[in-house]
Amino acid sequence: MRTLGVLLRKELLATFGSPVGYTVAAVFLLVLGYTFSLTLFATKVANLIYIFHQMYVLTILLVPALTMRAFAEERRHDTLELLLTAPIGEVWIVLAKFLAVFALVLGMYLGAIVYAIVLDAHGAPDWGPIASGYLAIVCHATLIVAIGLLMSSLTENQVVAAALTLGAALMLWFADSVSYLLPPPFDVLAINLSLIGHFRPMVTGSVFVSDICYFVTLALLALFLTTRRLAER
Repeated sequence: MRTLGVLLRKELLATFGSPVGYTVAAVFLLVLGYTFSLTLFATKVANLIYIFHQMYVLTILLVPALTMRAFAEERRHDTLELLLTAPIGEVWIVLAKFLAVFALVLGMYLGAIVYAIVLDAHGAPDWGPIASGYLAIVCHATLIVAIGLLMSSLTENQVVAAALTLGAALMLWFADSVSYLLPPPFDVLAINLSLIGHFRPMVTGSVFVSDICYFVTLALLALFLTTRRLAER
């Protein structure tokens, strides 16, 4: 754990010391604030369902810009080999990078809590779907960050890493759209892999263990594959 603490401190300094993180956070909050204002004045409904879906899309579009530097930049500057030759387990390196990026994403989400406070000040929102919605978006971010780290470990080009992350997330998003083209049992597999299919029920207040397990399992799988990728070097 001490090793993880040292690595995490290093990664947090690198993540929060980069202008990329603040730029992504600013874009995220500005777009979300604009959407919230339009939705609130247009619908006059005290819920955040549309906002959570907006956060879902923005996470897919913006998080790759945060994860693309994780391993790709270190490989490009030849610092990854130095890190891997140190007496440090690959799993601690992966966890430190994951937690650093995840902390920044959570910071972005904390800024969005103000929308729930505004709704509470001017109406009587149902806090059940709001709580489950924030849980859904945190689970969603866990998976996207893990996928981003995996893709960054596969290449030294940051743009390629971001593109691969975006492509993988979009494929999971639209997995159920191709289910009718597949024979059994692959059609059921495609439906079960659908990212939006597991996200949408949680946003509406229906929290199922199977949906949470979907995000956790795929995120752990991505982190495991990232660790194996590093171990092979």
